[in-house]
Order: sequence, then structure tokens, then C-alpha cells
Amino acid sequence: MARITAGTATTDSFGLRAWQAVRAINPVYFIALVLLVWVGFRNPAFYQPDNFLTFLQRAAPLMILTAGQVFVLVSGGFDLSVGSVVTSTVIIGAILANNDPGATWWVILALLAGGLLIGLINGAVTTYLKVPSLIATLGMLLMARGVGLYWSGGAPRGYLPDNFRMWGRGGIEGLFGLRDFPYAVIVLVVFGVGYWLLLHKLNYGRQLLALGDNPRAARLSGVNVNLMRISAFVLCSMTAVIGGILLGGRGGVSIETGTGLEMQTIAAAVLGGTMLLGGRGSIPAAMAGALALELLFTLLNLLGLPKPLRDAVQGLIIIAAVAYTAYSTRRNR
Repeated sequence: MARITAGTATTDSFGLRAWQAVRAINPVYFIALVLLVWVGFRNPAFYQPDNFLTFLQRAAPLMILTAGQVFVLVSGGFDLSVGSVVTSTVIIGAILANNDPGATWWVILALLAGGLLIGLINGAVTTYLKVPSLIATLGMLLMARGVGLYWSGGAPRGYLPDNFRMWGRGGIEGLFGLRDFPYAVIVLVVFGVGYWLLLHKLNYGRQLLALGDNPRAARLSGVNVNLMRISAFVLCSMTAVIGGILLGGRGGVSIETGTGLEMQTIAAAVLGGTMLLGGRGSIPAAMAGALALELLFTLLNLLGLPKPLRDAVQGLIIIAAVAYTAYSTRRNR
């Protein structure tokens, strides 16, 4: 009898540990998996390697942009200028390059320098002038979009050369026996791993999370609060430039390229468990949240539902995710 009791206790203990391990997994991974299965059920060809890589190529810009947004969110701020920076990157890049392949690399460097400047302005206004990041980056949203539209005359001008566009629509032909392996997916992997190391494995990430959790305690512990805040905005803005290069490469020149991306990145990050008040966030989970959003948009298209429904679903995701995060935080205290 003692053996039976011991065996039952061991089984119960194993079951409890397994359940706790499952509960510790971020729910966004299960959501993404369910959506992945659902999309594949509606369109079995989706699982073919070439088709799935094409989907990842399309999802890569949002996933990278979301990773950049996480750095600002975990520091306790917002960056609403992301979408406008993407739009301006595409518009200004097309005007500067004007279909000249020889101009591509200096144009990309100039665009990255512009992203650096925008990040510095956002960070400085928020840090030194004490303007709430919501207001500061909303102003930058209008400024960046306004400059791009003024420069272009309110309509797309110029062309992006092929060696610029290859990052968004090209790939390595014949790699792993595939039709082509998209450059955008390679960029996604590089930035995903790099940002994961930066936030989760290096001292920079620990300081940034400490800043978002308790700015006063972070300052007293020796964290350069001002520098950390500004660096988060710089990272986010320069990531937006990378996203703009990928989106411009894939879709060409359009004044609507970045519209709505600021809310999509926030929704994806929150869906991945990032706290809007700062102090907690995960690069892999946030990128999984962006992947889940892209899968959801794909599913809505397969179901034949209209685009305005995306905005409603997006808002619902933000509300539900924030409510769940707040409930979980209260319960764990």
C-alpha cells in the first residue's frame, strides 16, 4: 500500500510540475500555434516551404519593428512615430536614390542617420524637457510624415533601385533546395537574435528593465537613466528605418506604407506580454505576437472579412492583453 501511495504521489507531483511548466509558457505562443494551424486548414498550400517563407518575408518587417518598440515600452515610454518614420524612409529613399543602383548604399546610410536623429530628438524631448513620450512621439509622427510628404509633393516620386529593393523582395536562389531564401528572413533572424541578446543577456537590457520598473531605484543603483531612455528611442527609430527599407523593397513607393504600424507594433508587443508601464517584456514573445497578428490578418483575408475589421480586432487585442497583464500582475503580488 505504501508503494502505491508513493507512486501516486510521484505521479501527482510530476503532473503538477508539468502543469506549472505549461502555465509558465507565454500564452502568445499557443495563440500563434492555433492561428498557424487554422490558416493551414483553410489553405493547405500555406505549409509548403516556399509559401511559408513568403509569408515570413511579409511578416518580417512587423516582427522587427515590434522588437524595436519593445525597448521603448520596457523603459516606460511609447513611440508613436514608428509608422511615419517607415513612410518617410520609403519616400525619401526613393527620391534620393532615384533608381540609381550606385546611390543605394549611401542612401541607406543617410536614412539610418535620419533614424538616429529622430531617436535622439524623441529621447531628448522626453528626457530633458519632461514631455510625455506619448505627446513627444505623436508630434514626431506628424513632423516625419509632413517632411516626407512635403519633399515628395504629396505623391510618390522617384524609384527604388533593384539593389535597394532586394532586401524586401529578393533572396538567395536554390538555398536548401528552395526557390529562394528571402533576405528579409535572414535580416529577421539577425535582428531577432541580436535584440534578444541585447535585452535579455547583456547588462544594457537589465538596466533598461530596471529603469522601466522603478526609475528612482534605477538611478540610485547607478543607472544612467537619461542615457538609457534616449538609447531606447534611438534603437526604435533606427529599427523603423530597417523596417521601411524592407517594406519599400517589397511593396515599392507609397505614401501609405507605414500607416497604422505604430499601433500594430504596440498591439503585438502587448500581446506578447510587454507591460505598457514598463519593467517587463520579452523580445521572442513580442515577435511571436507580431507573427500572430500577421497570421490573424491572413486568416481574416482567407475568411473574406473586410479590412476595417482588422482595426477593431487590433483594438480588442490591446484591451484584452492589457487587462490580462494587469490581472496577472495583481494576482502574483
